[in-house]
Amino acid sequence: MTMRKFCLTLACCAGLAAGPALAADDASALAASSGCNNCHAVDAKKVGPSYKDIAAKYKGKADAQKSLVDKLSSAKGHPAVKAKGDDLVKLVSWVLAQ
Repeated sequence: MTMRKFCLTLACCAGLAAGPALAADDASALAASSGCNNCHAVDAKKVGPSYKDIAAKYKGKADAQKSLVDKLSSAKGHPAVKAKGDDLVKLVSWVLAQ
């Protein structure tokens, strides 16, 4: 393997390894900019439950993502959220992954 191929392979592997961390950082920033962090924190109860407590409540439920997206979209049982569409799906996925 040439040095150029080796460096390219190494760079690709580093990019793949950083992908999930970047996605989590993006979702965390999206939660902050959408106002979610006004009432929620990752591991501490504020006005609402922590993201980890929400994830634990919905763990193992096949319809967890759809249920939470519907609840947040309709603002029934939860205040209206700024995030919409794909951003809301990304946020819910991030919360459920806590």
